[in-house]
Amino acid sequence: MKIKLLVAAAATVVASSAMAQSAFQGFYGQVGTGYENNSITSVTTSINGTGAGGGDTSKNSASFANQTKSGMPAVIGLGFIYPITKEFLLGLGADYSLTSQKTSNATSGVLTPNTSGNFVINNQQTEISNRANIFLTPGYAIDKDKLVYLKAGYSQQQLKYTWPSQLGTSSNATNLNAFSSSKTVSGYVLGLGYKQIIAGGFYGFGEANYYNYGNANISSNVSSGSNNTYTVSAPLGSTAYTVLVGVGYKF
Repeated sequence: MKIKLLVAAAATVVASSAMAQSAFQGFYGQVGTGYENNSITSVTTSINGTGAGGGDTSKNSASFANQTKSGMPAVIGLGFIYPITKEFLLGLGADYSLTSQKTSNATSGVLTPNTSGNFVINNQQTEISNRANIFLTPGYAIDKDKLVYLKAGYSQQQLKYTWPSQLGTSSNATNLNAFSSSKTVSGYVLGLGYKQIIAGGFYGFGEANYYNYGNANISSNVSSGSNNTYTVSAPLGSTAYTVLVGVGYKF
């Protein structure tokens, strides 16, 4: 009889443990840092307009190597996690990167808007900032205090494209003035993460993310030292990835 009672008690404990809800259900807030890498692709700058010889509407372009930048991000996030079944949960979240990254300078290239001269383009640079994401996080509760999850959603960021004054190679292609132009681009984020309760509502997490964005199509009118005006355009594509670790609190 005692053995039967012990077996029944053990079964009850196991069953109640198995049915315990995940500690991650509900609202949460978190902050993370780690490693970030950004790449600006399709860096093809074009120029057209009235050249120094007058009446020139030709167009010329120059391609450059990808611009890259690595750094340490600072990301804050909020969200809510809802149980679908005992083990499977679905989260809705948003996060924002507090830091910005400036790429390395692009290598030199030559733009020739007319037949009598050209411009040597150096030191183009792109700044990435204001990255914000809205996403779903389907997850699996390994046990009450451990959660693995996928991440998929919408992402946007701002690109600021700049160059200093550019040198002309002859009197018919005098210097181009400096300029900068900004544009917000949208894309998607995909990720994979893990969370574990530390104590009470506090938890630690690790996460890896990949970002892909559409072209920025930045364009601006730029004047030259000879008082001619050119239209400069740069259809910048961008990708990034981050590896984050951090802490959070489940309310």
